[in-house]
Amino acid sequence: MTVALCVAGVAQAGSVVSRHFRSESLGREWAYNVYLPDGYENGTLRYPVMYLLHGNAGDENEWVAKGHVDQAADALIAAHEIPPTVIIMPEANTTWYVDRKEKMETAFLADLVPEVERSYRVFADGKGRVIGGESMGGYGSLRFVLKHPDMFAAMALMSPAIYVPEPPATSSARRVGVFGDTYDPSIWTSLNYPTLLDAFYASKKVIPLYIDSGDHDDFMIEWHAANLYKIWREHNWPAEYRVVDGIHSFGVWRNTVGEALRFIYQNVRRPEPMREATR
Repeated sequence: MTVALCVAGVAQAGSVVSRHFRSESLGREWAYNVYLPDGYENGTLRYPVMYLLHGNAGDENEWVAKGHVDQAADALIAAHEIPPTVIIMPEANTTWYVDRKEKMETAFLADLVPEVERSYRVFADGKGRVIGGESMGGYGSLRFVLKHPDMFAAMALMSPAIYVPEPPATSSARRVGVFGDTYDPSIWTSLNYPTLLDAFYASKKVIPLYIDSGDHDDFMIEWHAANLYKIWREHNWPAEYRVVDGIHSFGVWRNTVGEALRFIYQNVRRPEPMREATR
C-alpha cells in the first residue's frame, strides 16, 4: 500500500510516499518511505536506488522530517551533481539492523530489497545500489556492506556508531536490549565490524566510503570514524572523511548529506530505459 506524504511545489522536485507491506521475517507490517525523483510517475526509466537508514529510536520519517534529504536530492539532481535516484527509508526502531530483538538484518535482505525491486523501477544489481545512514544507521550500513559487498556500489556513514572496542557508557547500545538483555560486551564484539573485515578483504571488493562526524560528537565518533577511514586509506580505496562543526545530531547530518550523496553516486549506474514492459 502506498500513501502520498508530500509533493514539493517547485519545478524538478521529487515526491515522498509512504508504503507498508507484510514482512515474513518480522511477522508484521513494515513501513518505509520512498523518495521518487521528478518525472518518475509518468516515465519509463529504471533508476539507481539508495537505502538510507535511520538512527536509534528513529523511524521511516526521520530523514525527510529532520534531515531534509528530499530537498538535498532535489537540488543535486537539478544541478546534475547526482543522477535522478530513488531513496528508500525503512523503519527499524531500536534494532541496530541485526537479528536480535527482531530479525531486522534478515528482513532487510530477504523482504525489503525484493519488495522495493518488485514495486519500483530500480536497478536490481550492486552497481545500481548504494547505502548509508546516521548513527545506528551507519552501524547497520557498514555491516551490510562488509557482509554483502556485491550488493552495493558505495556507502555513506554519517556519525556511525561503530565503537571499538565498546560503546561509551552513554550510548543507547548499552540500554536497548539488542546486545544482551543486560549489555554484554561479547555480543557487541561479535557483531561489530572488525569481525567482518577479513572476509571483506578476501572478497577483493572495493567499496567507496564517505564518512563524517561532528567535531564535538557526544560519543567521540570523530575518533572512531577516523579509524575506519584509516583502514580504507591503507588499502588505497576511495574514501572521504569529514569532521564538521557540531554534535551528534541532525545539525551535522543535514549539513553533510549533500556531500555524502555527491560522493557515493559518482560511480553508480545512471537511469536507463526499461527493456521489459513497464509497471
